[in-house]
Amino acid sequence: MAVPRVRPGNYPAILSYGFRPFFLLGALYAGLTILFWLPLLHGALDTASLFAPVDWHIHEMLFGYLAAVVAGFLLTAIPNWTGRLPVQGTPLLLLVLIWLAGRIAVFFSGAIGWLAATMIDSSFLLAVVAAAMIEIVVGRNWGNLKVLVPVSVLFAANFLFHVEAHANGSSDISRRLAISAIVVLIVIIGGRIIPSFTRNWLVKFNPGRLPAPFSRFDVAIIMFTALVLLGWTFVPSRTGTGLALIVAAVLNAARLARWAGVRTFRDPLVLILHLAYAFVPVGFMLTGLSALAPDTVPLAAGLHAFGVGAAGSMTLSVMVRATLGHTGRELRAGVEGCVVFAMILMAAVLRICAAFHPEQLVLLYGSAGAWAIAFLGYAVFFGGMLARPRLKPGEDEGRIVTRLFVTRHI
Repeated sequence: MAVPRVRPGNYPAILSYGFRPFFLLGALYAGLTILFWLPLLHGALDTASLFAPVDWHIHEMLFGYLAAVVAGFLLTAIPNWTGRLPVQGTPLLLLVLIWLAGRIAVFFSGAIGWLAATMIDSSFLLAVVAAAMIEIVVGRNWGNLKVLVPVSVLFAANFLFHVEAHANGSSDISRRLAISAIVVLIVIIGGRIIPSFTRNWLVKFNPGRLPAPFSRFDVAIIMFTALVLLGWTFVPSRTGTGLALIVAAVLNAARLARWAGVRTFRDPLVLILHLAYAFVPVGFMLTGLSALAPDTVPLAAGLHAFGVGAAGSMTLSVMVRATLGHTGRELRAGVEGCVVFAMILMAAVLRICAAFHPEQLVLLYGSAGAWAIAFLGYAVFFGGMLARPRLKPGEDEGRIVTRLFVTRHI
């Protein structure tokens, strides 16, 4: 993880790098929204949105929380790819305000109209793609333009979500398209960071078998995965689709096995990356079985394996690691990191089980509670790091708090 480059400016530390505001806001939104979702589901609360309650929940998980985390990751990774300064200060604040405006517009779309809500909400991912593309092109880092393809698909899925909900009363194709874009992002980015971080840790602490290097095998799996998800998006119930999804599950499980994850149990910060990616083949297997036997395997099991398991676990693991590394802390999960990791894994397992046993509300409530603890716990445990300047070499947390107090009050 490269040392962050920042331009001196008259703005707070939280606006010095994209991960800072978007990881914090994304975590808070993920935790609070799920607590709002349960009473909304049972009719105890309501929104002023044109979306049906289920669509509002799906939309805000995909295009609220996940879009924020994707933006934070991209705006932090791109300076490492290009060697350029990050988007910070006023431009970063504008992106944050656009994201907030989207959340308000969706919640009050019944008052402002579906078209206005669509334009306001869709503008965030469009702005993120534009900002990322400018940095990559100016930095002549052409190879990383491919990362923007699934993000652009996510933008298209958001726009389509509004149109589809307005025309049909609910979303269908657009939600699968968005999930597909997220899964492809995990397959691409996970294939970079998981073996890389694993190799770095193993070389230092546990010499022996190392992750297999990136090869044509990985390229073939990424391409096959994307094609299978494209087919699932538009023809989800065909026998051929179900079989292709199961093949994708086997291939992604084989890919994961090549990364030596079984040798990382001593470091939760590395292990969680492997466990998060494991939900990708689980999601493929469950969605494939659902396509073949919908009366036996509920579709919700596969969707939540992708959403809560793969996306939830992967985003939290990256958020914790990036927060520690980019704020000058030791790359060690600690008790706090282990707590949020355990909670997100519990949330995923319970939510998959709840799909098979919808009458057991304790599974649904348990999953929602664990999810809220995971993301709100991240905000509590790591939020201070995001809001304060990066630690200087040799500086500890107590000294930086003292320095900030002295600067502000003396």
